Amino acid sequence: MKPLQLLLSSTWNNLKQRPCLYPYQFQRGPQWCAGGFYQQSRKVMDLSGLTVIPLPNSSRRIDKKIVETDCHAKRLLSGYQSITEVSHKCNPESDFLSFINSTLDEIEGPCHCWLNTFRENKDSFKTGATLLVLAGQFLDGSINGSNSSWMLEQAKSLQQRFPQLHIMGFQCGSSVFSSVDRSHVVQLIMNEYITFPILLSNKMFPEVANVPCYILFKDSRSHVFYHEKGHDIGILNKAVEEVGTEKDKSRLVHNVKSTWSRHAEVTKEPYLCSFSRNLLLNFPGCISADESGNRLFLSDTNHHRIIVFNGNGKILDCIGSSPGFEDGKFETAKLVRPAASFYHAVEDCLYFVDSENHAIRRADLGSRVLETLYPTSNNDKKGNSSWTWIMDMLGLGRRVDTKSEEFDSNSLMFPWHLMKSIDDSFLIINRSFDTLWIMDMASGKIKEVVKGFTNILETGGQWIMKKISILEQMPCDALQAQVDTSSTPEGLPYAGLISSSTTLQNHIVICDTVGQRILKIDRESGVFSNIQFSNFGILGLPYWLCSPLERVYTTGGLWGAQIDHLQCFSLLPGRIDIQLNVDIPVDTKLVEPLQEGCIWRWARGAAAEVSVVEIEAGSSEKVGVAQQWYDELDSLAFLTPEPELTVEDNDTAMDSKFQDERVHINCAVNTSPGTSEVIICAALYLKLKKPDLGDDDQEKYAARILDILNPDRTGKAERDSFIRILLKSNRDLRDLIFIKPLHVRVKLDTLNHPKAENSKEIVLTDSSIEVKVSLNS
Repeated sequence: MKPLQLLLSSTWNNLKQRPCLYPYQFQRGPQWCAGGFYQQSRKVMDLSGLTVIPLPNSSRRIDKKIVETDCHAKRLLSGYQSITEVSHKCNPESDFLSFINSTLDEIEGPCHCWLNTFRENKDSFKTGATLLVLAGQFLDGSINGSNSSWMLEQAKSLQQRFPQLHIMGFQCGSSVFSSVDRSHVVQLIMNEYITFPILLSNKMFPEVANVPCYILFKDSRSHVFYHEKGHDIGILNKAVEEVGTEKDKSRLVHNVKSTWSRHAEVTKEPYLCSFSRNLLLNFPGCISADESGNRLFLSDTNHHRIIVFNGNGKILDCIGSSPGFEDGKFETAKLVRPAASFYHAVEDCLYFVDSENHAIRRADLGSRVLETLYPTSNNDKKGNSSWTWIMDMLGLGRRVDTKSEEFDSNSLMFPWHLMKSIDDSFLIINRSFDTLWIMDMASGKIKEVVKGFTNILETGGQWIMKKISILEQMPCDALQAQVDTSSTPEGLPYAGLISSSTTLQNHIVICDTVGQRILKIDRESGVFSNIQFSNFGILGLPYWLCSPLERVYTTGGLWGAQIDHLQCFSLLPGRIDIQLNVDIPVDTKLVEPLQEGCIWRWARGAAAEVSVVEIEAGSSEKVGVAQQWYDELDSLAFLTPEPELTVEDNDTAMDSKFQDERVHINCAVNTSPGTSEVIICAALYLKLKKPDLGDDDQEKYAARILDILNPDRTGKAERDSFIRILLKSNRDLRDLIFIKPLHVRVKLDTLNHPKAENSKEIVLTDSSIEVKVSLNS
């Protein structure tokens, strides 16, 4: 027998006799096990819950002899398939990892298509870092009865715990290029908030063809694991640690970043959400009510905020400003994907689930302050000081970390549903209905953890069925359109919607996550109607149109902002009044006049912004006090009274501005000699016009909305998928409210001060400019 055969035979015999997957040790070298390597310095642990798959060319790092006999080596190891039946071929084309590498330079090819990807993904995959592939979880036909939300939660958890671990999804099959399947994957990305890229391929690979699994590559070359549903997530956490992901090092790098770099990392979102986030609502997932106060609390989940509005749709308040984890005033507080909520009338507080932060938050609606109930360590404010605040702003302070160093499978992980029991405890359930946490409402401590859907029904079935009874009052066809098969337990088809509906007086209110709207159903007549929102100025400028001021000041950069208009002027120093006249797209109309809260202005360089109050009141910098007194006397003496100058005139003036299909924004700056720049951003709430003739081509409307929002980074496959998603809503798309971002930059080249005749005084010149902007596309 050849030396290599002797080595493999000895290895295999030793493997069959040991429960651990470490069959053989080389002297002062790596540990080899069925197609991969382990470093000897690593602590040996039991990974018996994982199945090792020898992939083609997995042993190339030993020497050329092993490369030449790679197929023979796999034949000797074929007996190890007693755990999982996997067929392997020696055909190089079946090399899964080689195929992934061959697709990195093209988003779409004859055998593949990337979704939710961007340039950084390609570079990171080529660096040779540890790669985890989640395969076979993205189509209904490939799930095979397993719960896709459960495995996606695991992958997202690993992504949070190990920032240097690169994760991707993979789906193979002959139907993945169909528009139906592609739109299903895009919808899943938005619903589950998947931030890693997904590769679709019509090629079949034996390693991933049968059942959903994880495949873990070390240095993008060697060791591969197979992990099916049913194993505890802790096993997979240990496997990632064992392969060598440097979690501590990644945290050290994180702590020395600047504040705007931290902001960029926190706001990492699914790449495909760049389209859907410009809708008024982006996956409105959960809702609750204050019956006596006629208030509704909507979790606008993928916008990371909770909208407070009354029964008529008038927006009253907004909790949350941007994605992150931060307590404080509603305008500055941060959360990530809020879900179910519960209003406590006695305290006038709203308790809600902060899903991606694995937290329970409490919003005091009286003082408008948000605080964290769980994890309790985040409520410890005793160490706060000015120095702590400075260190946090510099990115050098203690990082808020909701994940413990040692993985705890009983800790709160991706909670979604929230119910209050009779003993002042919270029942918290994750979206996959895999785990129930019982939490003390006063202290925020977890008292009990229940695993398994059957056990969850035994413990909290009374409150779950109470929620389902509300849904049963709705027409069956309306419910069927909302059922999410990826997060609905078997045997209870509407359980996934228990947090998506509530009652308000004689109406049932339900979140339509497909149509991105809120429906109101009259209990007596059964008539459906859409809640028409108003008062958008309360929402302010969306976070994705804003940037930290230090970044704007130093570089003038805005996160992902596309400049709609850039114009330069050469003027004398002094006050400059700027008026923006914006033409909205011809086939759209403003939902309501632009409010001041939806506008953001900033001046940098040799210019300083004049406040809006000063603009409206007028400036009198060049006029002395005595002259102002005489002017006031003159105005009193010669002023002709104009009766009935009431608020109605102001409303009429506003309406006239509103009806001329133009948006007017005023801005003023004081300038000195030099160069400067004025940045103006705004959020325009629009919807398509309804033509006089009866044109009901919804597909044309969907394509038009997509063109207006201008997702120039999407390919044809993603564009077709978005159109299908909009059509799936089964609504008149001319009623869909969306945000058209406005980004204008005015560059000013200010000359030197002109001199007066006595050469002593500096003359300031007031100027006014008009900037015309067209958003027609």
